[in-house]
Amino acid sequence: MRRAVSIGRWIKRGLLMLLLIGTLWQGWYLGWVVWWKYTDPGMTHFMTIRLDELREKNPKAELRHTWVPYERISVQLKRAVIAAEDDKFVDHEGFDWEGMQKALEKNQKKGKVVAGGSTISQQLAKNLFLSPSKTPWRKAQEAVITLMLETFWDKRRILEVYLNSVEWGEGIFGAEAAARHYFNSPAGQLGAEQAARLAVMLPAPRRYEKNPYSAFVNGRTAVILGRLQYSEVP
Repeated sequence: MRRAVSIGRWIKRGLLMLLLIGTLWQGWYLGWVVWWKYTDPGMTHFMTIRLDELREKNPKAELRHTWVPYERISVQLKRAVIAAEDDKFVDHEGFDWEGMQKALEKNQKKGKVVAGGSTISQQLAKNLFLSPSKTPWRKAQEAVITLMLETFWDKRRILEVYLNSVEWGEGIFGAEAAARHYFNSPAGQLGAEQAARLAVMLPAPRRYEKNPYSAFVNGRTAVILGRLQYSEVP
């Protein structure tokens, strides 16, 4: 009897310890989310992963990344990215349930993962803190961080950080580096066609940069151009 009571106490202590660790861990994420509401992130976790990969081939490799404020990013690029990645961005609270359902149905039909359904907020949560893995744990943590971002940041800040940190090619991060790399132009001067072409690359930038004028990219660019006027930006 005493032994059973002792085991029960240890189980309770263990559960309490796990709860405490989990709370502290989420508090760590929350602290960074609040801090980055007012200060611009330098290196995201995803950038660090990519830099480590590059330095396995070339120890002197560096990322191309220059932060620019929201006002110095072309409104055409903002519209194009929303049209291509998350057309309900200004209206949802972090999750596009309809889009996720459509992605699930499409994946089931194809028998493999061909669509993600992630919003800009979810993608940003992953880029800032997590790995590209698709484990249930990573997706759950992504959801928690997404809620934090949507609670403490406004849509303008979410889009600003996203556009400055998203990957746009091998070692290329953010709108400014992408604009200069592909079009020799600052991010603030991108035209509609240029913006649409960059937006189309986002699902797989390292693949599309090998042939940025392929038939697929050209076709998708035309589609996004047709949606620009309907995209609402924060």
